[in-house]
Amino acid sequence: MPQDFHHYTSLIELSGLLRSRRVSAVDATTLMLERIARLDGALCSYQTVTAERALERARQAEAEIARGLWRGPLHGVPIAVKDLCDTAFAPTAAGMTIHRDRVPARNATVVDRLEAAGAVIVGKLAMTEGAFGTHHQGMLTPRNPWHPDYWPGISSSGSGVATAAGLCYASLGSDTGGSIRLPSAACGLTGLKTTWGRVSRDGIFPLAPSVDTIGPMARSAEDSAAVLAAIAGFDQRDPTSLTAPVPDYLGGIAAGVQGLRLGVDDTVAASLHADVAHVLESAAGIFAQAGMRIGSVRLPAFDRVLSVGAAYSAVETLWSHRDTWPARAAEYSRVLAARLESAANVTPLQLIEAQLERRDFAGRVAALFRDVDLLLVPVLPGPVDKNVDYKGLARLVRFTAPFNASGSPTITLPGGVDRNGLPVGFQLVGPHLAEDVLLRAGYAFQRMTDWHTRHPAQ
Repeated sequence: MPQDFHHYTSLIELSGLLRSRRVSAVDATTLMLERIARLDGALCSYQTVTAERALERARQAEAEIARGLWRGPLHGVPIAVKDLCDTAFAPTAAGMTIHRDRVPARNATVVDRLEAAGAVIVGKLAMTEGAFGTHHQGMLTPRNPWHPDYWPGISSSGSGVATAAGLCYASLGSDTGGSIRLPSAACGLTGLKTTWGRVSRDGIFPLAPSVDTIGPMARSAEDSAAVLAAIAGFDQRDPTSLTAPVPDYLGGIAAGVQGLRLGVDDTVAASLHADVAHVLESAAGIFAQAGMRIGSVRLPAFDRVLSVGAAYSAVETLWSHRDTWPARAAEYSRVLAARLESAANVTPLQLIEAQLERRDFAGRVAALFRDVDLLLVPVLPGPVDKNVDYKGLARLVRFTAPFNASGSPTITLPGGVDRNGLPVGFQLVGPHLAEDVLLRAGYAFQRMTDWHTRHPAQ
């Protein structure tokens, strides 16, 4: 066994070891399962661990690799998925006690695609109730592996914790208002919020379908590229998925960023904590060293699109829960119940106003990309807090939720630490279907920094 193989080996490095048969898929999977058993009682990142099936799939992968069949960079790699991805081999609770024992008839498309690429799915990851704002009191609440007293992000909290703690080599999360980006920033990960429609939503428990997205959460842009390549693309089961060709994300990731234009809104820094502002300033300098041209932009105002967004998202959430609300209202938490109740107060005029404002905002964001290729934007306005309740979330999604409204892809990258030693992330935003450019930029940044290689102490 190579001495450098361990739970924090990168997905791409592990893939090379598996393909060369220096490490077996069974050994890699066993390592993950043993680590989950030892650490996750405190971290609470897994809702379900599929140990027996994972070992069976690992043995299959090992046999295929031994006879020369290599399915690609995920072949034999232990990965986990957020527990809103339907699986016929394990319950899909979506963070809800109502669905704790629900076993779907078939897998979500993203699960099938991961397994077709040879990935070994070791379990389902804990999340907030229905992918909304808080964890249900009857379900697990994941703990930040950097410090258990600090917020791990929502709603893909289990995905963030498990990947950061070395309990899987990558994971899938979902993002409706920041739920890939917030836990990625809080846990020191690289998270990719994809263009709406780039990844199929078939078999995904919905929150607000017109803004729901699925994407990878990993330790580097390179690892994220390998996962995205497996799950992206049109799906007949999801007619809203985009038919645009899927680029070779991994093959093109080292093309560099020379000459790309990076837009920075200098007025944003005034609203940020000093630790976050410093990370953004430092990131801009590193991108300039990498060959990007830094230019000044003015982001469209966020306040209006954020305020009206509650209207359409509440109505869509009510639609998503039509089978169990209000019939089983007593089984909902107070926070999600209040959200569903609020939908009844949304008038048709408010709904139309919200949709028109959303389209206007999306147009204003698209117009920025006439002059720049990418935008540099915060994820969180300040360091990760100790106590975050639902009432505080509006402030925390200020820089994330608007880009769900516009359907824009973004990549979150770890770019430093705050005064408490906890990760600070930032995001790059691109035009629709610019995931390949975002990944190139992330890779370039990570070739020049080591923030993505730093891990919790476990």
